[in-house]
Amino acid sequence: MTQTKIEKSAQDRVLIFDTTLRDGEQSPGATMSHAEKLEIAALLDEMGVDIIEAGFPIASDGDFEAVSAIAGLAKSSVICGLARANFKDIDRCWEAIKHAHHPRIHTFIGTSPLHRDITKLSQDDMIARIHDTVSYARNLCDNVQWSPMDATRTEHDYLCRVVETAIKAGASTINIPDTVGYTAPAESAALISMLLERVPGADSIIFATHCHNDLGMATANALAAVGAGARQIECTINGLGERAGNTALEEVVMALRVRNDIMPYQTGIDTTKIMKASRLVATVSGFPVQFNKAIVGKNAFLHESGIHQDGVLKNAETFEIMRPADIGLTETNLVMGKHSGRAALRSKLSDLGFDLADNQLNDVFVRFKALADRKKEIYDDDLIALMQDSATNAQNDTLQITHLRVVCGTEGPQTADLTMTVDGSVHQVSATGDGPVDACFKAVQMVFPHTARLQLYQVHAVTEGTDAQATVSVRMEEDGKIVTGQSADTDTVVASARAYVNALNKLIFRRLRSAPNADVKSVNYRDASTS
Repeated sequence: MTQTKIEKSAQDRVLIFDTTLRDGEQSPGATMSHAEKLEIAALLDEMGVDIIEAGFPIASDGDFEAVSAIAGLAKSSVICGLARANFKDIDRCWEAIKHAHHPRIHTFIGTSPLHRDITKLSQDDMIARIHDTVSYARNLCDNVQWSPMDATRTEHDYLCRVVETAIKAGASTINIPDTVGYTAPAESAALISMLLERVPGADSIIFATHCHNDLGMATANALAAVGAGARQIECTINGLGERAGNTALEEVVMALRVRNDIMPYQTGIDTTKIMKASRLVATVSGFPVQFNKAIVGKNAFLHESGIHQDGVLKNAETFEIMRPADIGLTETNLVMGKHSGRAALRSKLSDLGFDLADNQLNDVFVRFKALADRKKEIYDDDLIALMQDSATNAQNDTLQITHLRVVCGTEGPQTADLTMTVDGSVHQVSATGDGPVDACFKAVQMVFPHTARLQLYQVHAVTEGTDAQATVSVRMEEDGKIVTGQSADTDTVVASARAYVNALNKLIFRRLRSAPNADVKSVNYRDASTS
């Protein structure tokens, strides 16, 4: 998509700017590997996202490589990189995105009194910095976006002044961030209206809205801004992001579609791919979607009340304002079992939004058969958990569990006999603990010494019954680095150990990614171990 195309469509089209790979990944624990970022970016491009903010190239070599790779693979989306208001950042950003079909430089600076105090810049000095850096970016790239960070807490007179400066310097998109989720919908709308009325040249550029969800109003604030004249929404899949997260892509897109009567704007999003994107991001980030999450939550289309059930059976529109199929959610829940073949598994997984190559299908089929031997009936949620487990416990991980035997009961101590491979080297240990999970975690730590602190341990059953799979999530922190691990198994203790190891594999990746001159595509236990 070219800038000209964006301008021509601005009056009746709302552009979707996805920042899952940048702002979303900043959510504590939401580390994504190079390959995972490329997979998400490819899906965003396929589903019609207008602009993909692929990362912050100056932040690390890993971010630079990911942004550069995404710039090379994107077919139709504008690929955007983030840069602070300095020449070094902007140069690094341009190097990462310049070979994209449609590159964009997004540069920013904090403009509120709080942020001016941090930068030690006077109002006039900041104006000069904005002019110089936006002009510099515009000389490199004909598509420049500028953001006054913490715009919603910036004095209106000064906000008008900095926005006018950025427009005159060559920015074609001005983003108005509610950086700390402070604003209410009426204020969000009023701010956009004020800028359109007061800033010279405001009618020649696109205003964007970037809302955080600290007060639970991100979606409302974004839609209010659109109603006032903003034509780009910055958002993330599942609302992933720092603190309480960002505006959720699925919420604003479906709100514009369902309530087109009062919000007569279009997006280019293929909504049937929303569920697939939600599941992919949940798997990759390690952040499960809450059951009652709007649009993509497990309960979003479930009805327990007898009145609701009766109404939906007679006419779905009585209690459903959208169809499950609109977001790519299958309406059937056919049972799979040990007699199901590869073709049936491929078809079912495709219905669930997972399109697998032959090699991937063969690997998953082996796991499926093993699960079918232990579980009489396998439902959609079981298969989703199986796919998530396959994605988070890869065969090329540095740490892998090959055998685990646990002894537990009313008489302690509980013991765990563990066999693990570390970079292909086999290690066997035994450990005792206060319960089977504690024994497993201690056994893992004997093999891979570390100082990470367990912040969260959470278990939930995927389906009903005593043979249900358990999905375990763990969150760990080490020296400010937070990682999240997940795994699923019919044996809760096995799932716990694998989730713990999955988190450690991510921690290894984070250690190496932050190391100078690190090759983020490869992991070596000897380089990453703290022992």
